[in-house]
Amino acid sequence: MPVPSPYSDRLSRLPVERHEVEVAGAKTAYWVYGPHDSSTTVIAVHGFRGEHHGLEPVLAYLPEVRVIAPDLPGFGETPPLPGRTHDLAAYADWLKDFATAVAPGAVILGHSFGSIVTSAAVADGLETPRLILINPIGAPALEGPKGVMTRLAVLYYDLGAALPARIGTALLRNRLIVRVMSITMAKTKDRALRRFVHDQHDTYFSDFADRDVLRDAFVASVSHDVRVFAPQIDVPTLLVAAQKDDITPIAAERHLATLFSDASLVEIADVGHLIHYETPAEAAGAIRRFLRVPVARGR
Repeated sequence: MPVPSPYSDRLSRLPVERHEVEVAGAKTAYWVYGPHDSSTTVIAVHGFRGEHHGLEPVLAYLPEVRVIAPDLPGFGETPPLPGRTHDLAAYADWLKDFATAVAPGAVILGHSFGSIVTSAAVADGLETPRLILINPIGAPALEGPKGVMTRLAVLYYDLGAALPARIGTALLRNRLIVRVMSITMAKTKDRALRRFVHDQHDTYFSDFADRDVLRDAFVASVSHDVRVFAPQIDVPTLLVAAQKDDITPIAAERHLATLFSDASLVEIADVGHLIHYETPAEAAGAIRRFLRVPVARGR
């Protein structure tokens, strides 16, 4: 039985529509939240192994904003891109085409791996008035104190892709491994909220098209970080970072903020890599304040 969402009441008040659009030779499924006549439209890109549902708690606290939330190619209800390796270049190209098709000029938001995809796309010419990064990947995953664990994860995804199809896919969807990942990332001491977080990961963390897409996306997520793209981004950027993030330490996030020409950093205490689940109200508050700031002329 699904675990009740602590954000269900707020979400129930949001109008939601499902759509599809042809992008890069395949359909992209996306959901539109909020009022059609909103003065602000945001395209929200989820993280690795997730899909659009993961960002709903944040959207629940932004009822006045029109948000377009696609499933990344190969995840959720969006099939893989035909004839392409699902590397960072493929995802960035897809996002540029998607934004052009459904909401040119929208504010761009990315969480975790989505922060890399959105930063790469904006640095490569995706036009947007603002960029919002939640739990941005601001340091190389293969280096530093977490490097050994990341390399073990690389072996895990490689093994899942190398084994016979049924065995490899079962390994990658193993509920015990998914639960270990979830327990590692969750920082809240609220038991009900922890149950909700674990249920979300149980429900959506294995909703990928096939093991090759999953491995390619994982390699893309650990082979890149936002730092390389930050100096090329000249639009106002908001970084919403967690002080207990195990993926990118807060010191690295503070350094990342200095690499943009115009960036503001909001730090949230007592949370890790799951800001979108554990502290969505705080994230939404930072986003709302950021969107109200006038953009300087000439940007």
